[in-house]
Parts: sequence; C-alpha cells; structure tokens
Amino acid sequence: MLFTQPTFLFVFLPALLVLYFLVVAVANRGASSANLTAANAVLVLASLVFYQQVAGRYVWLMCGSIAFNWLMAMAIDRSRAVGRSPGLPKALTVCGVVVNLLGLGLFKYGNAFAGSFGALSVALGDQPIGTRALLPLGISFFTLHAISYLVDVYRRDAGLQRRFIDAALFLSLFPPLVAGPILRYRDFAHQVSARLVGVGNFVYGVRRFVIGLGKKILIADLVGVMADRVFDMRSDRLGVGTAWFGLACYTLQIYFVLSAYSDMAIGLGRMFGFRLPENVRWPYVADTVQEFWRRWMISLSTWSRDYLSLPLAGDNLRASRLYVQVPVVFILCGLWHGTRWNFVIWGLYHGAFVLLERAGLAVTIKPLPRVLRHAYLLGVVMIGWVFFRAESVLGALTFLNALAGLQTSTAPAFSLQPYPTPAFWIALVVGVVTSAPLVGSVSRWRVTIDAATVSALVMLFATGIFIWSGIRSLLSSLNRHGGAKPTNVLK
Repeated sequence: MLFTQPTFLFVFLPALLVLYFLVVAVANRGASSANLTAANAVLVLASLVFYQQVAGRYVWLMCGSIAFNWLMAMAIDRSRAVGRSPGLPKALTVCGVVVNLLGLGLFKYGNAFAGSFGALSVALGDQPIGTRALLPLGISFFTLHAISYLVDVYRRDAGLQRRFIDAALFLSLFPPLVAGPILRYRDFAHQVSARLVGVGNFVYGVRRFVIGLGKKILIADLVGVMADRVFDMRSDRLGVGTAWFGLACYTLQIYFVLSAYSDMAIGLGRMFGFRLPENVRWPYVADTVQEFWRRWMISLSTWSRDYLSLPLAGDNLRASRLYVQVPVVFILCGLWHGTRWNFVIWGLYHGAFVLLERAGLAVTIKPLPRVLRHAYLLGVVMIGWVFFRAESVLGALTFLNALAGLQTSTAPAFSLQPYPTPAFWIALVVGVVTSAPLVGSVSRWRVTIDAATVSALVMLFATGIFIWSGIRSLLSSLNRHGGAKPTNVLK
C-alpha cells in the first residue's frame, strides 16, 4: 500500500482524513491539548495500520522500537535529574543508539552477511547457508528517527515526550517512512503538541501531494520503463547511443521518484498540520558535487552532519580528519541505500569528488562558463548512477564500456524495440523541463494575472493531474494483478 496505489488513494487516505478531522472537530469543543492528544492517537493507529500493510508481520518491529526508545529516553531524562552519576545519561544514550543500530544491521544487512557466509560454506564444500531477505520497508527511516530522538533528548536540543502516544507519533508517523524526508526530533518536537490544523494547510498539502503523485506516475514510471529496458539489455545489443539514452532516462527517473515521494510525504504531513523538511531542491542545476549533496536528499545530508559527521570530526575539524571523515560518511551513505558493492563504490566515488573539490578542484571550476560547470556536474553524477542502478560491479563496468563506445555490439548505435510511445516522449520532455527551477518565471508571469484566476487555474491543473494519475494507478494495479512486474528504483 504505497502512496501511488489505489488502496491508499481511494480507501486508506480518504478514510483517515475523515476520521482525523472528525476527531479534531469534536475535540475543538474542549481543551486544545485533548484535541491534539486524540488526533495524535488517530495518526499513530493509522501509521501502524499503514506499516502493517507495507511490511506485514514486521509491524511488531516498529512497535518494539517505539516502546524501547520511549522507555530509553525516559531513562536518559530521569538519570540526568537524579544527578548521582554524571556519565549515566551518556552511557544510556550510547546503549540506546547501539541497540537501534544492531536492529537495523540485523534486518537490513543480515542477508548480506548470510550470503557471505553462504559463499564461504560452498567454497568449503558444505551446504550454503540460507539467505532469505529480512528487510522491512522503512526500517532505515524509523531507526534514524529513533536515534535522533534519543540524541536530541540527551543533548537537551528538545524536550522529552512523556506521553507514550506523543513519542509514538514522531517514531511512527507514516508519510516519511517510504522514502523520507528523514526527520530530526528537535525540528519536530514542538509540532506534537502545537500545530495548525486548518483549511490553508490542508489545501497546500493536497496540492503538494498531487504534484508528487503526478511526478511519480506520469513522469518517473514512464521514463523508468525505458531505463529498465536499456539496463536489462544484453551487452552485445547495447550500443553507445542506446546506453546514453537509457542512462538519461534513469537520471530523470531516480530524481523524480525521490522528488515525488518527498512531495507526497510533505503534502500528507501538511494535511495533518505538520511541516516536514524539504528533501530535494533542484540537484541537477548544481555546479559542483558538494552543491549537489546540499540539494539531493537534503534530510540525509543534514542528519549525517548533525549526528554522524560532527561526532566523527570531534570538536576541532582538521584537514587531516577531513580525508578520513568524508570517505567514511559516503561509504555509510552508500550502505544506507543497500548492501551491494555497487553502493559502496557509488559512495566512495562521490566522496572522492567532494575531497577533490575541497582540495582545489572547485576553485578551478568556478571561473568556467555556467554551461561547462553544469556539464561537469551532470557528467559526474550520471556516471555515478551507473553503479547505483547496475545489478553488479561487472554490470556497471560493462555499461560504462558501452557509454564510452568500447563495447562490441551487433546492434546499431541506437536501437530500441518496441519504439518509445508518444506518452513516453511527453514524459521525457516534461521531465527535462521541470527538473530545473521554473518558480521565478512562473512568479513573474503571475503578477500580470488576477490572484483568483491563478488559484482557479492551479486547482484545475491539480485536479487534472489527480484524475490522470488515478486512472494510470488503477490500470497499473490491474496489470500487476495480471502478472506484470512493477518498476521501482527505491533500493
């Protein structure tokens, strides 16, 4: 039950919105605290139902994480109040963080370790160890949220949530669980007991959600079909033109998937009165890799900065530590996306360019014309996406050979059968155009038009996107039930 599926769009979300606003309306007759307590309870229950639908029996894992981290945060706060052992709050925080990381490691990386032991046992002549995947959806996100909760309570960056429901709301809130944004507790804490639930936020949330829905269904899914077709081609059929075409499609696909789910999460949050952080800000218009990472998966970068980079760097950030810190952070960033060597190489690749730019490459790039700076960034990022998308390191190297024209191919330089449909070409053009910021141009255009007319046009446009996306969602759902394989780039 992801955000783009009919069950969510036409059953779960409408039912939740009706229940949520009914509870708010009834509670508004009493105290405001009762209002938010009841509303929080509805959202916690809805989040657990949502998680049960997407992760099945692993809902117990989220319930256990909520209970453990609520109790641990209470213990951290109580140990500081007692004041008998100054080191006890820190020790409890470290213990809580370690337990969260062990859970993440077991369920996300246990399969990789089992595979390694399985390969070793085969090499020794024994039976392979089973490598059944144990990867509940969203475990990375709610684990990072839990770590943020414990650390921020320990640092006193935000107050403790003494009511279980209020703590559970932050730890289980469903909109960011699919693909972010990653929440920092200190930015969210005040919204648990004080947020604006009203028409203005709801309308903005609906509009933002619909935009994300259109990005995913009408752009990412359409260009993604072509990207998958190219990356799944046999190497002897992969010409240089086809390879670059497929890589361009994947470059758009992965951006619009992340941007879409971020928009939908932010829109859903705003419907319920929450302000979630922005996660993507036009990354492909950056000039350097450093700037790209300030625009791409922003919440992961800021979370790493606050809870990983600074502790690794210590109190005094020296250049010698920088050359250790950056590779470690980017390796972890790669592993956060998956356990294959491709992701490690992808992380190291980006880390290497960040270090090169810090060492002087950025100064060399800065005086160049904008088009050359942009070409540099796109070239670096697109080559990196090859490792991110390929199924193996060998597959990535084979694809890179095709990009360079070094791959022996029996097919023409550009050959795709069946040929892309008109709907694909429309999605491709719209994707290229809208991957750059057009807000300034639209704002200048809006000043010449009556505000009421603009609002009506925006609402009409959003309604059209929702209807078109809803129809495609229903058709895709029917195709999946008929045996078609869904396209997804979320690792």
